[in-house]
Amino acid sequence: MHASTVRTLLVRGMLAGLIAGLFAFAVAYVGGEPSVNGSIAVEEAQAAQEAVHAGHGDHGGAGAAEEEEEEVVSRPVQSTFGLATGVLVYGVALGGIAALAFSFALGRIGRFGPRATAALTAAAAFTTVYLVPFLKYPATPPAVGNPDTIGKRTTLFFLMILLSVLLGVAAVIAGRRLAPRLGNWNASLAAGFGFVVVTGIAFAVLPANDDAVKAGFPAKLLWEFRVASLGVQVVLWVVFAVVFGYLAQKALASRTADAETPARTEVPAAG
Repeated sequence: MHASTVRTLLVRGMLAGLIAGLFAFAVAYVGGEPSVNGSIAVEEAQAAQEAVHAGHGDHGGAGAAEEEEEEVVSRPVQSTFGLATGVLVYGVALGGIAALAFSFALGRIGRFGPRATAALTAAAAFTTVYLVPFLKYPATPPAVGNPDTIGKRTTLFFLMILLSVLLGVAAVIAGRRLAPRLGNWNASLAAGFGFVVVTGIAFAVLPANDDAVKAGFPAKLLWEFRVASLGVQVVLWVVFAVVFGYLAQKALASRTADAETPARTEVPAAG
């Protein structure tokens, strides 16, 4: 694929990621923020109880604690502008990466058109970048885990993402190499089965996040947050697949038409 075409697809992928990010922000704000607010309320109630049990329930101690824990950025700003900025930047970045993956995959994973390839790329990205790590280390609301292990938990989560992506790439390569002998369908099934088996082994080997959620945290609130988190990612990648598939098809059709248009030569008229 020509470099200019890849550049065009990259720009359109980032644009599609921005549009998908807008939809994802709406889902995150409507579906996710109530559970975040609820988790913060639970954390504040537990901290107040611990202060009382520790003998620091007097007004002076409470006032000092409030001053120490005063947020630099207010909660309303975090839940609106901050959330929107984070989701949109995330969408643009992943949209650009997915567009590059699309440029590589187009024509190499079967006889799929631009829209079908965009859908497959988005599905693969959603599975490897989010779904597999989510199944091993589910999302948790802020301020509900042990703060002393947040570095370890973050490292494990990104390690799971890296392993998932590498295993996904290996599965695609294996499927392509098996296709001449087994056929595309059987090769895809074999590669997918291998991905599931090796991912299961990784799940068993990597340690669990036993302290990611404090004891006594409401199960209903945790479930709502995780469902909202999953919904944000589903919306993000579905919208990206639809928008980018449309934009990529238009871009590639235009390039093909330009390449197939014969150069016009002016023929002098007969006298």
